[in-house]
Parts: sequence; structure tokens; C-alpha cells
Amino acid sequence: MGRATKGNHMISILDALAKKGVLVSDGAWGTFLAAKGLAVGECPELWNIEHPDDVADVARAYAEAGSDLVSTNSFGGSRFKLDHFGLGERVGELNETAAALTRTAVGPDVHVTASVGPTGKILMMGDVTEEQLYDAFREQIVALERGGADACVIETMTAIDEAVTAIRAAKENTSLEVICTFTYDKIGEDMYRTMMGVSPADMAAAVLDAGADVIGSNCGQGLEGMVEIAAQLHAAAPGTPIMVQANAGLPTRVDGVDTFPETPEDMAARVPALIEAGAGIVGGCCGTTPAHIAAIAKAARETTA
Repeated sequence: MGRATKGNHMISILDALAKKGVLVSDGAWGTFLAAKGLAVGECPELWNIEHPDDVADVARAYAEAGSDLVSTNSFGGSRFKLDHFGLGERVGELNETAAALTRTAVGPDVHVTASVGPTGKILMMGDVTEEQLYDAFREQIVALERGGADACVIETMTAIDEAVTAIRAAKENTSLEVICTFTYDKIGEDMYRTMMGVSPADMAAAVLDAGADVIGSNCGQGLEGMVEIAAQLHAAAPGTPIMVQANAGLPTRVDGVDTFPETPEDMAARVPALIEAGAGIVGGCCGTTPAHIAAIAKAARETTA
């Protein structure tokens, strides 16, 4: 696929939020690709080259469901992650194509958000130097912008140092708006921490100082837990837009497969509380489908009508 151009948006994501009040993002990609045949242990990003129509179908389905922001198939697209599949030298190709596929699928009126996940490296353990981590994020994010992304979502983060390094790489090398979301576990009454011990308030202060435009949380919780997390983020940074992408509830293991219990109607019912807690961008993560996003979009727009 040839190089794509960025969407000709009249307004940025931040301006769209100011105008509309609430935006809707997309839902799970892994769940959707697995349903299309992606095998356990297979590289999702390689599907951008080998199964481009299937990848484009995912993006298109979310746009048709009502998403204002649709992601790229690039969550594990860093050199460190791709090295596991012997694809480390194809970072530019795989990420640029990921963005180009989503850009073409959703058209010019939907924001393309470049998905950037953790590298699997831990700075404090000496797995990698800060310079190496920065270079890996820069390489990936520059390619995603080149393919047509409007913003990047640095997501599913647990460590402040890794998230801050990714934000710096995006801000210093691209013109993309930057969204940063962390994943939290509930460890007590109204207490949420990442696996690295980071609270929502700690996260908000650090990533905003690094230059993030939007903060939030994804994965790890259903919408019930996300309401509490959004409220804590809003209390820590009341003037900052917040994005929440919740799982379809907490999974249970059935016949070796994670099953997510919340229906589209279940998730939609919690959207008003989530918006009241401070969320401005609402979408889904693991277990969610275009049907979930359509229900969330309808609830969000009714809430802000």
C-alpha cells in the first residue's frame, strides 16, 4: 500500500471535544482479529501486510458503529515487540501500513489514532536504556504519522518512565496529538494502582508534565470500575480531557477462552455515570465489539443532547 495522507480535519481532537462535549472511540481489535482467524502467537501487525482487507474491515466496522476515533493495528508495533517475530527491521513498513489501512477505511471525517502499546522492557530493571526506548517509540510513532494518523494513543501503560518516554518521542518528532492511558487494578476500596504501583493521580501529574493532551485508562476494568478511575483522574486534573476504554466486564475463563460478560446494553447503561465522572472520550477495550460501540455511542449522544 502506498503512502497515505493525513485526514483533512478542520478541527483537532481537542477542538472536537470542546465542540461536541463527548467523543466515541473504537473497541477491541484483538478480539475482532481473532474472530477473523488471527491465531494465538501470531503477529497481529503482520496482518497489515498479509491480510489488509481484514484489518481494514475492523476499522470500517467501528467507524460505521459511530466511532469518532478509530485506532490502528499497531499496538505491538515497536521494534522490541516485533523482534520476537523476527520482524524488527520492518517497523516502518508495518506501522505506516497500519495507519494507511485505517485512514483509507474510515475516510477523512474520522480521527485515526495510532495505537502504541508497551514495549515489554522495564527501564528500572536495566532491560533497556532510556535512549533505546526513546528511539524505539520515535521509530514507530513517526511511521504511524507518515501513514496518516492524526493522534497517537500511548495505551495500556503501567510505568511512568516508559509512558513519559513515549510521550516525549511523539511530541518531539511528530505533530500528533497525544493521548496516554494506563491500566489499573483495584487493590482496595476506591484504590486503583497499576502493576508498577502508579495511582491515577500520580499518572496524571507525570504524563501531563511530559506533554500529553488527553489522559485516561483502558483495559483492566469494566465500566463500573472505570467510573471510579475517571473520577480520580478528573479530580487530579480537572481541566484535562479524559478517555476511557473499558473491557466488556471482567473476564472469566470458559473452556480455555476468556469470556466477557457485559452486553452492549450493560455497557451503555453505565455511560451517563462515566460522563458525569469526567470522561470526554468513551470507547471499549477487550471483549467489546462494534455492537458495544454502537450502544455506547447512542448512550453518549443521548446523555449530551
